[in-house]
Amino acid sequence: MRGRQRDAGAGFVEYAGLMIIIAGIFTLIDQIGLDGLISTAIRTAVTNVTGG
Repeated sequence: MRGRQRDAGAGFVEYAGLMIIIAGIFTLIDQIGLDGLISTAIRTAVTNVTGG
């Protein structure tokens, strides 16, 4: 169990790093202006799937 105790604090650091990366991706999408394009594509795909 020594290996498990050594990695006890790694979960928080990895989680924080993942949140920073996700926030960066969302900021980039917003700054480039892809948010409208992405939402339109999702809306079109959902409409096609539901037949509406």
